[in-house]
Amino acid sequence: MSAVKMTEGSVQLESCKAPLFYRQSEPATGEVKMSVLLLHGIRFSSENWLSIGTLDTLAKAGCRAVAIDLPGLGRSKSAEAPAEVGQLAPAGFLKEVCEKLSLSPVVVISPSLSGMYSLPFLLQHQALIRAYIPVAPICTDKFTAEQYHSVQVPSLIVYGDQDTQLGELSLSNLRNLANSQRGGDERSGSRLLPGRPGHLAQSSHRLP
Repeated sequence: MSAVKMTEGSVQLESCKAPLFYRQSEPATGEVKMSVLLLHGIRFSSENWLSIGTLDTLAKAGCRAVAIDLPGLGRSKSAEAPAEVGQLAPAGFLKEVCEKLSLSPVVVISPSLSGMYSLPFLLQHQALIRAYIPVAPICTDKFTAEQYHSVQVPSLIVYGDQDTQLGELSLSNLRNLANSQRGGDERSGSRLLPGRPGHLAQSSHRLP
């Protein structure tokens, strides 16, 4: 069994008055195959990625995985969000996160609420993203089919068995991504968070 190194830290962004908390996992030895940024929904935080084993599983698969607590949530409660819930955050927000944490090019896993952060980043900073795995994200209706067609980042579209409305809406919009494929449905019992960490590890390796 591969050994895993787990750490915690914080990153200070110019756009936030307070630092953002993050958890990180990586192989204790050996080369890191890719970097993964784990975002979360409104009822969750980086702690969920830890508790369901995703951080551990990704590290054992050779990934460096970073799960951040988004502004105003989890252990980043004192950080002010750059936009109201449901509105698009500046694309530079996740760009700065990735630059400060040396994550580029990065695989972005983005459930639900985090779509307000990940979609502007995807549309404006394709060169920094290795692959995009959206899990029924919000805000997909804020971009046109033509804008999605312009994105060449390999994308794997996933949504859960309870994502009946949001999942279908996001799928109908995200299938316009030029280099996308549909991933297997998650049977998690949760609308906002994938429940099978092994599936995410496998998904990340299905994309270049």
